[in-house]
Amino acid sequence: MLPKFYAAALTWNRVLHWALSFVSLPASLLAVSKEAMDFSFGMSKTNSTPSTSEKNVVNEDAAVKNDKEVTTVPKVPTFVLGQAGGFQLNQSLVKNRASKNEKREDAVLPLGATTLGSIWSPPLLSPWRNVTWTKESKETLMEMVKAYKPDSDYVSEARVLLLGPVGAGKSSFISSVQSVFSGRVLNRAMVGSSSSRGFTKKLQSFSIRVGREKADGATALVLCDVMGIGEGETAGLTLHDALCVIQGHVPEGHQFIPEQPVKSETSGYIKKPGLKDKVHCVVFVVDASKINTYGKGLSSTFEKLREHISNLGVHQVALLTHVDEVCKETSQDITHVYQSPAVQQLMAKAGALLGMATSYIVPVKNYSAQLELEENTDILLLTAVDHILQYVNLYFQDTAAEYKRPLEA
Repeated sequence: MLPKFYAAALTWNRVLHWALSFVSLPASLLAVSKEAMDFSFGMSKTNSTPSTSEKNVVNEDAAVKNDKEVTTVPKVPTFVLGQAGGFQLNQSLVKNRASKNEKREDAVLPLGATTLGSIWSPPLLSPWRNVTWTKESKETLMEMVKAYKPDSDYVSEARVLLLGPVGAGKSSFISSVQSVFSGRVLNRAMVGSSSSRGFTKKLQSFSIRVGREKADGATALVLCDVMGIGEGETAGLTLHDALCVIQGHVPEGHQFIPEQPVKSETSGYIKKPGLKDKVHCVVFVVDASKINTYGKGLSSTFEKLREHISNLGVHQVALLTHVDEVCKETSQDITHVYQSPAVQQLMAKAGALLGMATSYIVPVKNYSAQLELEENTDILLLTAVDHILQYVNLYFQDTAAEYKRPLEA
């Protein structure tokens, strides 16, 4: 005759099986094995035919291993008897199953998902950054940019250089910012498609103007566009040429050719650049929809760039573009950008790629297919501009003692 305690536990086990047959829990918490469901009291176990739930888990594991979509959802979770007599989820089996999905983390994310094959993740209850999405907020941000003056007596404009891979959205960001201040969508900087080899081949500086391109409506912000960087020195803008631009040696309109680096003999080369010729802030631009496909070579390029740019005393920030393409909710309503788990995850990956804290990175949505301005998209763009200008002023403050001659009238 079985001990009373063991008989009671066995009865409870049967009741638990029956109750859980009516419950459907998330697949990430369900993993059934015969060993985990049996109670151990120092007695030998008997073999039995695998249950239907166990077979489902085996099939699901095989599907994950083969990188297939998982459709089977087992009905019974893995519980073991705790030391205090209570039931606990068998964490070792859950960790084992989680490890099988690790190899899929670097795959391109589908819309509305934070991991490939995962169940849709709802928006976060509260945003991790606060943005005021109102018409008044947009007007305030616009006035701040219009009224901006460099924190220096030696220059009249702030020069900001955009660096990033081909198709990341550098030219589109310049055109989008200009669109906000023009009151209509336009492509001031020539923009190619995301699949093209890159449209920009030369150094182009764009003064952001207010209204319909009137000469007297220019702001003090100049956005500089250059050739896209590549993975290594043989593709795209080279490290040497990028540093020459930042130091102010490269003339406006210079055509970049990787095999022909900028040097003192280059036509228009500025031998003794002044503060007005130099770049006052560098903005790295990366594509959120491609963040998982960028190779290690690009990460190495960013690392070298950041090291040399920092040695020049130039502050750097970053833009995460195309955030509307990585999250269904953000695509439908850009105000959800700071409540999207997918965007939050990609912000962290962008930080790892660039080697910078996420506090330096801001998400943006550029105008591409739209023909009309959208208020909330404008707010996100203007927030990015305000973020950039803060670091521009830090540069002027840091270099104030180096320049003694005032700007000539």
